[in-house]
Amino acid sequence: MEPGDDGGTGMSTVTYSVPDVSCGHCRTAITNEVAPLPGVHAVDVDLGAKTVTVTGEALDEQAIIAAIDDAGYEVALQE
Repeated sequence: MEPGDDGGTGMSTVTYSVPDVSCGHCRTAITNEVAPLPGVHAVDVDLGAKTVTVTGEALDEQAIIAAIDDAGYEVALQE
């Protein structure tokens, strides 16, 4: 089973490290880019932890990374 996999219902959760997030604008910019992607059900930007957690079905990690980059932030998959 993959990390974040729920055991077969198709939902998964992926967390990304985004070191430059620091304010409400950051949260809004990232959410507005990532939320419309296919399969995305929820986007949580944690300013304290400097992470973005995406929950959804059949998530395209490269598309999510590109969307966060398009919002203007460096991003890495959190191990």
